[in-house]
Order: sequence, then C-alpha cells, then structure tokens
Amino acid sequence: MWEFRSMNFWRAVFAEFFGTMFFVFFGMGAALRWTTGPHHVLHAALCFGLAAATLIQSIGHISGGHINPAVTFAYLVGSQMSLFRAIFYMFAQCLGAVAGAAVLYGCTPNNMRGNMAMNMLQPGISLGMATTVEVFLTMQLVVCIFSVTDERRNGRMGSAALSIGFSVTIGHLMGMYYTGAGMNPARSFAPAVLFRNFINHWVYWVGPMIGGAMGALLYDFMLFPRMRGLSERLATLKGSRPPEAETQQDTRGEPIELKTQAL
Repeated sequence: MWEFRSMNFWRAVFAEFFGTMFFVFFGMGAALRWTTGPHHVLHAALCFGLAAATLIQSIGHISGGHINPAVTFAYLVGSQMSLFRAIFYMFAQCLGAVAGAAVLYGCTPNNMRGNMAMNMLQPGISLGMATTVEVFLTMQLVVCIFSVTDERRNGRMGSAALSIGFSVTIGHLMGMYYTGAGMNPARSFAPAVLFRNFINHWVYWVGPMIGGAMGALLYDFMLFPRMRGLSERLATLKGSRPPEAETQQDTRGEPIELKTQAL
C-alpha cells in the first residue's frame, strides 16, 4: 500500500478525474443536436478523437492518460499496473465523467439537452450484436494503445496520442450505427446517472471490459509477448514497492504510464 502514501499517486488519480471530465464534456457536447438538420456523426466522432488525443498528450506523463475504465482494466489484465491503482483510476474516471456531464447539463439550454447523447442501442440491434460490437471496437482501441506506447518498439514514428485519437474516432464512427458508440464505460455511465436510465446499460460495461482484456492478452501474449515470469507479474499486481530510490519511485519509468510524451 505504499502508493496510498505517495503524493504522485494522488496526482495521477486526480489527472484521471480531470482528463475524463473534459473528455466527456467536449465529446458529449459535440454529440448534442444543436440544429434541426441531419446529425453528422463525423463531427461527434472527431471531437471525441481529438479530445482523447489532447488529453492523453496533456496527462500521459502524470497518470498514463487512460481516461477509460476499459483501458485501465486492460493494463491490469496485462499485469502492467497494480490492482490498487486500477480501482482508484476507475473510480476517478467514473466520477470525472459524471462531473463533466453535469457541467455540460447545467450549461446547455433545456431545449437542446435531449438525452445528453446517452448511449442507446439502435433499432434492430440485439443485445448480443451490441455487446459484440463493443468488444471489437474496444479491442482495436486497446491494441492500438499498447502498440504505439510500447517502450520496446523501435523506429516509432509520429504521435502516439494522435494515433490513439484516430482509433477513438474510427471506433465512434462505427459504433454510432450500432450502440451509439461506447468503448468507454465512464462516458456511458455519466448520462445514465443524470437521467437514472440504466436500460441495457450493462452492455456498455461488459462489452468494453471484455474487449479491453482481449486486446491486452492479444498484444502482450501473442502479437508482441512480454517475457516476464509469474512472480514478476504478481508483484506488479500487488503493487510491490519498486527498488528505485524514493525520489524516483513514481517517475515515467513505471509500466502503467503510456509514455506518450516521449514518443
């Protein structure tokens, strides 16, 4: 439990709250129907993607810039962060998402709020179809994140944050025709809390969590395996204190950080 006494740990938790709050505020704000004309899904998808890229670049060196419980769960499954940290990250992300949605709700005129871009299954889409789509969309996102932020990768080109942002955009473009574009349980959780509407809400948790876990296992054990023993993985999950000096125990060398600032 050394992390609990670390100021850098609490900075990271707050960074996840801060990042998810603004991600939801910007993304959901762009998804609202501000005009009576046709709704262009590309606008909302681009806003979600660019917001993700900006925030990952902003807080990636502090917390890793997960801003998504499914991404945090993927890093937990890949034994790249402790269970203790993962729980606090997910709680901060959900709380930040609700805060961002609440601010947006208060700043939006009554006639424009609608259902605050709540994720809902599209007509003709069954629960099985929706869950499968959420699994696949989140899996491609996690594989992209793991790939572009892998410190073992040689010849890295371009911006990892932008690559992740494009992955988010593509996922939203596809998902809006099926589930309203989830991939992020915290983003789906926020409007559900505001309107107390949790019909089929489990789809937006089960699908992304399964997809995140599958993406982590696919990358870390098949595509580009990490040669680590069981004892090392368990030590990471338990949050064993790193051997570095006290002044360096929360630096950018920790495996839970996406290291976007160094790419």
